[in-house]
Amino acid sequence: MDESSPTLMVSEIYLSIQGESSWAGYPCAFIRLSGCPLRCSYCDTEYAFTGGQRLRITEILVRVQKFQCPLVEVTGGEPLAQPRCTELLQALLEQGYRVLLETSGAFSIEKVPRDVYKIVDIKCPSSGEMERNQWRNLDLLAPHDEIKFVIGTRDDYEWAKAICAQYSLSSRCRVVHFSPVFGKLPPADLSHWILDDRLYDVRLQLQLHKFIWPPDTQGV
Repeated sequence: MDESSPTLMVSEIYLSIQGESSWAGYPCAFIRLSGCPLRCSYCDTEYAFTGGQRLRITEILVRVQKFQCPLVEVTGGEPLAQPRCTELLQALLEQGYRVLLETSGAFSIEKVPRDVYKIVDIKCPSSGEMERNQWRNLDLLAPHDEIKFVIGTRDDYEWAKAICAQYSLSSRCRVVHFSPVFGKLPPADLSHWILDDRLYDVRLQLQLHKFIWPPDTQGV
């Protein structure tokens, strides 16, 4: 094992079905990094806030290779809270993987390799973390990147709709997702709002994995 390889705190590494983004439904290898400074009201991965196992990037690559899955996502927690996450992303690209990054939008994506498919949250008011949004990230998006709003209330929806118009978000990235908070906002309600307002440039996103397995299941 390469003793000089950088290390990261890893919560879990597993193979599952991608549940979110435009990649939903595809088999995907997940690398969940530990740690997150945010405390969103709807967080479903609090177990990743602390703990985990310190692994060298070379060790992570070996574990991922065992799945023989071409699609890999680095998630958290908040993966970019660990600065050497970008080195992991680059290493995965060099191994020939198609690499996704799920990030809260609270950290700059400037140093993320351009070939990574970034799924960037914009935190809505009910998340309790709206002030963490790094608006400069919008200027750093590549055409293949994606934006996600997690919507818990009608006020969140109206706010997200205004942000989409203010920043012309649909022209900045591949797709803009509106995702209802699971168990709080009925998907039918959000669907009706989108249709009533003729928001033809946003995509309703459901967390597919929570319909396949129990919502609190880890490692799937």
